[in-house]
Amino acid sequence: MFRRNLPSLFRISSSNQFSSASKSVNEEKSRSLGRKAVSTALLCLTGGVALSAIDDLAIYQGCSSKAMDKASKNQEVINAIGEPVVKGPWYSASLAVTHKRKSVSCTFPVSGPQGDGVLRLKAVRDGDDSWSSFFRPRNFDILILDAVLYVPGNEEAQRTLKINISDDVPSPACQACTKCPETKSPGKE
Repeated sequence: MFRRNLPSLFRISSSNQFSSASKSVNEEKSRSLGRKAVSTALLCLTGGVALSAIDDLAIYQGCSSKAMDKASKNQEVINAIGEPVVKGPWYSASLAVTHKRKSVSCTFPVSGPQGDGVLRLKAVRDGDDSWSSFFRPRNFDILILDAVLYVPGNEEAQRTLKINISDDVPSPACQACTKCPETKSPGKE
């Protein structure tokens, strides 16, 4: 009896083997497709974060260099911490950028031979918002620029000075406003 059932046992098991083999191949294909999708999504996410970081670094470099130009020419800053005024390391700076990168708040360290301090600025971007503007350098106008300087004194431990640097910049020339033509609304006559 066992002899008669033995060949039928092999036939059943071999057909089950083929169907399970085809199922495992399909499962493996779907798993590899899922793995590829996840790895592609992670790669895109990493690239987006890297682009954002590089963009923030470019904004910081542009704004801090403009602020350093103004600070190094300010006589009160030169009198307080000496000349040359040197920008501190970028990793000690803080940068806050709005959602569409229209305005920036930045704080970074400065130092001179007689003391050190912090420059704080607020700036707004002028220009368009197109996709091509992402690849061009942005021009930021500094609205507020303050220096908080720590100068060591002879008798006291440390003297703190707050200097408003943006007052040194002349305001743009005022232009006379032109009167807008009145428009008639359709309901009023």
